Amino acid sequence: MKDTVAKDKVSFRAINKLAIPAIIAGIAEPLISLTDIAVIGNVDKNPVEALAAAGIVGSFLSAIIWIVAQTKTAISAIISQHFGAKRLHAVKTLVPQAIALNFLLSMVIYGITAFFARSIFGAYNAEGLILRYSVEYYQIRAIGYPLTLVTFALFGVFRGLQNTLWAMKASLTGAVLNVVLDYMLVYGIEGFIPPLHLKGAAFASLASQLIMLLIALYFFFTRTPFSLKLHLRINPKIRDLLFMSFNLFIRTAALNFAIYLANAYATGYGKNYIAAQSMLMNIWLFFSFFIDGYANAGNAISGRLLGERNYRRLWYLSVDISKYAISIAVILMVVCGTFYNSIGEIFNKDPMVLAFFTSVFWIVLLMQPVNAVAFMFDGIFKGLGEAVYLRNVLLAATFLGFTPTLLIADHFNLKLYGIWMAFMVWMLIRASALVIKFRNKYLRAAGKTDAA
Repeated sequence: MKDTVAKDKVSFRAINKLAIPAIIAGIAEPLISLTDIAVIGNVDKNPVEALAAAGIVGSFLSAIIWIVAQTKTAISAIISQHFGAKRLHAVKTLVPQAIALNFLLSMVIYGITAFFARSIFGAYNAEGLILRYSVEYYQIRAIGYPLTLVTFALFGVFRGLQNTLWAMKASLTGAVLNVVLDYMLVYGIEGFIPPLHLKGAAFASLASQLIMLLIALYFFFTRTPFSLKLHLRINPKIRDLLFMSFNLFIRTAALNFAIYLANAYATGYGKNYIAAQSMLMNIWLFFSFFIDGYANAGNAISGRLLGERNYRRLWYLSVDISKYAISIAVILMVVCGTFYNSIGEIFNKDPMVLAFFTSVFWIVLLMQPVNAVAFMFDGIFKGLGEAVYLRNVLLAATFLGFTPTLLIADHFNLKLYGIWMAFMVWMLIRASALVIKFRNKYLRAAGKTDAA
């Protein structure tokens, strides 16, 4: 019996071959944002306002990128399923068409959002110096939309081919470059580079995004069977790609509505609250991307197993990958719990900001095992092409869970506590709904396969 189970399982080594590079690649983007707020939050001139602006802009950038980058997930799912079925030839023309779609979409988004930047960040309740900093910072960083979205599309191709190492190399290089350039451009180098303050962080991020794209293109042209040659005849799978992407767009829009609402309320409470919220949110996102490495492995492998129609291995994959992700979540909790009072000082030295941060950070840590389960099944469901169900779960979690909890908490003046209580409810709904659906559908499918 044990031999049969072992045979049906995807090995720990095979999972980690995808997961570890995906973790490193995944944390690069939030690491860029964390570096920005750590450097910006310690400048001599208006550090609280600069930190608040970086947090608001980072939240909006993430929202836009997550929404339109869902084509990456759709590409990965379609390619991995064709990879498992040994039919990659059927999607050769799809890849350049999907990348071109990402590029055109990013140009439209850049043009609209850069023009209306003041109105957009005014909707976050930003005003005065925070609003001015937000607009200046965003209008530089937004130039990187086309770079980032094309890079993400290429990463989706790599993941579909069961390779996350190439994305890791590109992301890691970009993250290291961003750290170096942040210090050089924000603080300046006496006699060589004048201190550029918040604009320096934006230019550093832009340069990092360009380098990541160039490295990704190198691997795309030299290591994959695809090209960027566009064919006038539309690939039949473009319809599946657009349908999956559209549903994931809606899902991610709901996700980012929750993040927007949290930041808008925090900004309304005052500059110290939004500064603390910026720190909490960026750490939460960093943890999420860290854990998401195993979700990316689940995304790639589940798509392949679906292509092979191997439901038994799919079930064992879900169990094992959740255990690994929860273990990482617990390690993060223990490490951050050990250094609980000193973590906030990395990002800002203001006593009031730090007091708000430490009073709520424990909720962020407590959420991590729940996040791990939700992210794991998110990744697996994306690989299986279950975009409609993922959309419905996020809509329910956001509008029936998160939003009512936040409004009730705000009524009782709970402020940052209320925001993170709402996030806890949000993640509990997401995790439970995905686990129940997976058990009911795919465990049953595994049982039918055994019976056959």
